[in-house]
Amino acid sequence: MLVVDNEIREHIDKISAQMRRDYSDSLRQLDLHVGQDNLLCRLWREDGITHMQLSERLNCEPPTVTNMVKTLEKKGFIYRKKDSADGRVSRVYLTEKGIKIRDSVERIWKNQQEKMLKGLSADERKLLNQLLKQMENNLL
Repeated sequence: MLVVDNEIREHIDKISAQMRRDYSDSLRQLDLHVGQDNLLCRLWREDGITHMQLSERLNCEPPTVTNMVKTLEKKGFIYRKKDSADGRVSRVYLTEKGIKIRDSVERIWKNQQEKMLKGLSADERKLLNQLLKQMENNLL
């Protein structure tokens, strides 16, 4: 059983590495890096959340989120504004540019997923999704 387990781990490693390379190449065309798309996605769902909320939602260390926010702000995708109730808190908002890039980012995600799942039937996709959820839950 150990050989099969190692093969599964190796497949997951290879898939993860290739997906990261593909995403990186595609996102670079939009002037984004891997991870920044996830921060934008969180703001598409919850515009105006705090740095700490972003850190929690993205499961990233606060300094990592701070660096992403600074970079995305310099590129004009987001802006920061002090909270009206608590001046010590900064909230992060999408700019028009950050809103407009959503369709392009989501197209990249969809294309990558379709590439990865090519040749799998609907039932196989459903089973794969269930297995991946179980694996994810096992790690929590």
